[in-house]
Amino acid sequence: MPTFPHTHRTGLTRREAVQVGYSGLLGLGMAASAPAQSGSSRRKPNSVILVFLTGAASQLETFDPKPDNPAEIRGEFGTVATPVAGVRLGEHLPLLAARANKYALVRTLAHTDNNHTAATHHLITGAKQPGVRFDKPLSRDDYPVYGAGLAYLRPRSDGVPAAVTLPTFLADGPLVWPGQHAGFLGPRYDPFQVTQDPNLQSFKLDNLRPTGIDVDQLRDRAALLDAVNAQRRSMTASAEGRRLSDSQQHAITVLTSGRVATAFEMEKEPAATRDRYGRHSFGQSLLLARRLVESGVSVVQANMGRVQNWDHHSNIFPTMRRLLPPLDAGVSALLDDLGDRGLLETTMVVVVGDFGRTPKVINAGRDHWAPCFSALFAGAGVRPGVVVGRSDKTSAYPATTPYSPDDLGATVYHALGVDPHSEVRDRLDRPVQLNRGEVIQPLFTGA
Repeated sequence: MPTFPHTHRTGLTRREAVQVGYSGLLGLGMAASAPAQSGSSRRKPNSVILVFLTGAASQLETFDPKPDNPAEIRGEFGTVATPVAGVRLGEHLPLLAARANKYALVRTLAHTDNNHTAATHHLITGAKQPGVRFDKPLSRDDYPVYGAGLAYLRPRSDGVPAAVTLPTFLADGPLVWPGQHAGFLGPRYDPFQVTQDPNLQSFKLDNLRPTGIDVDQLRDRAALLDAVNAQRRSMTASAEGRRLSDSQQHAITVLTSGRVATAFEMEKEPAATRDRYGRHSFGQSLLLARRLVESGVSVVQANMGRVQNWDHHSNIFPTMRRLLPPLDAGVSALLDDLGDRGLLETTMVVVVGDFGRTPKVINAGRDHWAPCFSALFAGAGVRPGVVVGRSDKTSAYPATTPYSPDDLGATVYHALGVDPHSEVRDRLDRPVQLNRGEVIQPLFTGA
């Protein structure tokens, strides 16, 4: 099983911002036009909040505990009962356990990439990228994230970005991980990237530019940007140049529009609501996700913690005791809040990491384990109180039908009203199938 140094942190250096291509500023998933979607669904589209447990939380301490095993497998934690017969969760998720009749669990996700970069790309794009290694950086050859695929196939021009990612890029030192933007679809479909903790008192929209430009500066520089672009267009009339110019203009519109800016005014949220989510990065990021969906954003990816938060090769139990309660409070409050506001019917919530952890405790931790892991799904037609799939007695391998990240991606696109098998075009105008998975039907039909 491959290992490599973990020197993760949040945020972007200037060098990394250049590597990303300033996608947080220049590409907000707001194309003015795009090719028609092939084989598109006619269902009413929904929104998706992807809660990504970056670094890979252990399935045995969360959604698939195995309490009847010896300590070297079951770990130090106990379990807690749920309202669903026969279903128990790890003891540090009591709030989610009490709400097990509001969501479904899939316990047989599986793939073959035991490194973070390849696995993360696979989970947040729904497509396996050939040649992705642990040291592979973000690239315009990557597959697009879900919000980018949606923006390409169902463009909008209402001043609201199709997708937002928060509150950090996933990076390992100077290496920005692949699969975090629109990839081969181009920067005009990139998500709007938030790079600051919503729990900070100083958090506000004009602090959220990867380049540090605030709204007033952005307005002032729009004229300069037009002049620079005019000069560039006089030098080249390429289609790519025109697309970048369109993307910049859309970025200016979005970043200065009241409809988007209002969602970031966290101080206007009632104190009691903020308290329920938890006054920490996890909780406030999920509250911001709800506010963004309420403002019309279709896809929000909330990266729960820095990469190393869930990557527990050692010291797993003390660390999980610290991390699980904020996650428990935040996701529980999100499900309650969406339900109370009538948004859960049209918003799918997915909680998943890049893979699972080894069934056996090794050096007081659990290593990377892609053959079997779990995910939580709620809303947008998902049958509540259901467990899809069963792992073996140690949660090492699926005992029933396994589901791949491709299938998870197909399920996300299905919730968004997009045919997962739609054809898109890459940077060389070649046809590419967006996703090759199949919808996880038991989440919806019980089949």
